[in-house]
Formats: sequence, structure tokens, C-alpha cells
Amino acid sequence: MLTGSTSEISTFKGQQRALRADRIGTPGLLLSVLAATAPLMVVAGVVPTTFAAVGVVGVPLIFLILGAVLILFSFGYAEMSRHVHNAGAFYAYIARGLGGTAGAAASYVALFSYSILQCGIYGIFGFEISSQIAEHWHHNVDWWWPALGGVLVTGIFGALKIDVNAKVLGLLLLIETVLIVVFDISFLSDAGPQGVSLHAFSPSTLSGSGFGTALCFCIAAFTGFEQAPVYAEETSRPQRVVARVMFMAVGFATLFFAFSAWAVTVATGPSHVVDAARHSPTMIFDLNQSRIGGTFTDILNVFFITGIFASMLSFHNVVARYAFAMGRDGLLPSAVSRTTRSGGAPVAGSLIQSTVALVVVAAFAVTDDKPGGDPSFTPMMRLFTWAGNVGALGVVVLMAVASIAVVAFFIKRGAAGGQAWRLVTSGIAALALLAIAFYAVKDFAVLLGADPGHGLRWILPGVIALAAVIGLVYGLVLRVKRPQAHARIGQGNEAFQLQKAAAAASEEPA
Repeated sequence: MLTGSTSEISTFKGQQRALRADRIGTPGLLLSVLAATAPLMVVAGVVPTTFAAVGVVGVPLIFLILGAVLILFSFGYAEMSRHVHNAGAFYAYIARGLGGTAGAAASYVALFSYSILQCGIYGIFGFEISSQIAEHWHHNVDWWWPALGGVLVTGIFGALKIDVNAKVLGLLLLIETVLIVVFDISFLSDAGPQGVSLHAFSPSTLSGSGFGTALCFCIAAFTGFEQAPVYAEETSRPQRVVARVMFMAVGFATLFFAFSAWAVTVATGPSHVVDAARHSPTMIFDLNQSRIGGTFTDILNVFFITGIFASMLSFHNVVARYAFAMGRDGLLPSAVSRTTRSGGAPVAGSLIQSTVALVVVAAFAVTDDKPGGDPSFTPMMRLFTWAGNVGALGVVVLMAVASIAVVAFFIKRGAAGGQAWRLVTSGIAALALLAIAFYAVKDFAVLLGADPGHGLRWILPGVIALAAVIGLVYGLVLRVKRPQAHARIGQGNEAFQLQKAAAAASEEPA
């Protein structure tokens, strides 16, 4: 039995099954959420990769289109956050709108998707560190050693208070942002052969079969902004803070990525950007080397790595909180809902994700045969690419279903009239996101850089379907075997408080 003050108890079967409140405010939450998007990794990695793989010049315009879709999504999603405060944001919202069984399916999709995303980032993290060691110290270190070190450090930070994490993430994000702004200005001030051209924003640049695939590449760059409601229980004023942070995050990411992608087209010339990206995967660093010099490029490489770490830590925190929420709702063993006494961090969920990451990195390390002598193949083309695309697909599916759940939630509450315009925006967002998910599955071979007949083009997206089936079956079992537990899916600490109030009322004398 737990003893002591409420501020010291573990939330595992304690008096209050909630994460520690008042740990993070608007600035800290915004920085934590934006850190997951890893701006430098997007600008230096995703943007050139999209130019090279898809051959579409209008990447800046695609960021604006996706930003508009995600703003439409955010209207309903943010309004939902005012009514439901739960660390299992996606699945909690879906459970409230579409029922506990759908919520159970969504919970496993969310857990799998974010966990896979987080594990994949260790691939690029390990490779970048090993590459820098080889370049500057002329010593060869296999990528999995720094990747395993990253698992350890991330696990340590994951067990700390969320406000400590927010400070670390915020500092790294601010430095990344400043560096990107510096080289964006250098690109615009020293334009390529076509000058400062706006051609990349022309709708004509989106013609061709590559548009759908480009949407899939770029939507992954936004993954992270939707995490704000996950921290609702740990904010001081979740009704206001969460919604505000969501709009700020998606607005910033949209404009920042579109502007930076456009600056890249200016530096190379719109007509040459695709060839430049295909010629050199380090195009951004090469452009900086010729304009600002080697010292700045070295600094950029360092913070490219720290930006990757910030993204790893941010996704790790989200996975830990989803696991915590699922343990609290009976979707995972109740022991998973343990938190630390001192900081209220979901230590069990953090430990589970660290263990999963350790196993995944070790598995890819053991099977790394360096095909063709290429040391980047396994960490980048396998671990990072496979996991990134599978995880992003899962998040897109969750956003689409969550948009549908928002409509159902307010209709069931009889609030459709007052929320009509939000229901319309949620419906439009759901259709757009389902279209993106369709293109992602259809063109998954392109996303993987694999042959269209390769078995992985179906097996990997099938992981998301498998997670949904596992959750769906478990939800149906709960509905039959433990109907009370099924009814509490998505209720979180609110259900516990209602139970406590009902028990207190039953003990009162008649």
C-alpha cells in the first residue's frame, strides 16, 4: 500500500492515476513538440531526398499544401483536446468518438508507429556520428556503437522530469533554427544561375506521377506536431495550452520548411535542384561549404547530430506516455503505468521503449553485411528509411481516423450545431489524409527505394495493419470478458476519479 503525501506517490494503482501536472508550460511544450520534427534533419535530409527520389521541383509548395491540410485537421483535434486530457491522445480521442474497441485498435497502432519511428532514428544517428569520427579523427567506428550509446542516453533522459527534457530539447531546437536561418540567408544572397526565382511555388511544378509520393515524403517532416495533446496531463492549463501549441507548431513547421526548401531551389536554380540532389546526398552541406566555409559546415554537422538526438528523445517521451496511458486503461499490463516518485515521469514506459530500441538496433547490427561495401546501407536505407516510412504511415492513418472520431464525438454529444465548421474541417482533413495514406501504400516501393515487386513493399505497411488487428481483437475480448474495463478505454484518470466519487457517494449515509 502506498503511503505519504499525494505529491510523492507512484501513480501505479495510487490515489491518482495521472502524470504529474504543472510540469510544462506553453514555451516548454512548444519546444518539445517542434524538437520532434527535427528541423535540421528535415531541411538537410528530407528535403534533398524528396527532390532526388521524386523529381518534383515544387517541394516548397507541397509543404504549404500539407500545412493547410494539417491546419484543417488541427481545428477539430485541438477542440477535442479541450474536452479530453489523456496521455494516449490519439486513441483516447478515437475511443471517445468511435467506441472502446476502435480506441483499442488505435492504441496499438499509435504505440507501434511512434515506437518504430523512434527506433528508426537511431540508424541515422549512429551513421552520422560514425561518419564524423571517420572524417575528423580518421578512425572507423561501426554505426551501431554510437546508436547503442544513443539508446542509453535517451533512456536516461526519458526517466527524468519532463521540464528537464523540455529545456534540453528547447536549447537544441533554438540552435538548429538559427543555423538554418543563417544558411537560408546565404542561399538567397548568393543565388544560383537562375537568381531568386519563385518557380518552386508554381502549380505547374506538381504535374506528373511523383506528386502523390512527394506528399508521402513531406508529410513525414511534420510528424511530431500532433504530439501536444500527449502532454495535456502535465500542463497547467491544458484547455488553452495544448490547442495554442498545436497551431503554433504546425504554422511554424509549414512556413519554415517551405521557406527553407525554396531557399535550396534558389541556391541551385529550380532547373538544377533535382540533379544536384541526386548527385550528392549531402547537397545542403556542400552548398554551405562553398558559401560560408568549412567551420560553419562542421558546426552544422554537429548540430545535425544533436537535432537527431532531440527528435529521438521527443519520440521516446511520446512512446513512454502512450504505454503509460495504455497500462492505466487496461490495454497493457497495469505495471506499465508506473511513474517515478520524484518527477512523475512514466518510467516503466520509458524502460520498455529503451528495451525495444536496444533489441531493434542490435538486430540490424547483427544482420549488417554491408552490401557492396556501403556502410550506410543498413543504418540509412534499411533501419532509418523502413522505420521512418512505416511509422509516418501509421501516424497519417491515426490522424485520418481521429478526424472522423472528432465528428462522431460532437454529434453524439449533441454539439454538432455549435461545432459545425470544425466538423466540416475535420471531414475535409480526413479525406485528404486518407488520400495521402492511399498514396503511401500504393507507392511504398518508391518510399523504400526498392523494386516494385519487392515483398517488403507490402510487408512493412502490413505492420500497421497487424497492430490494428491486435488492438481490435484485444478490444473485442475486453468488451466480452471485462466490459467495465472496455468502457474505461480512453477515459484515463478521469475514469478513476469518477469511480472514486461514486464509491464515496455509496458510502454516505442515506
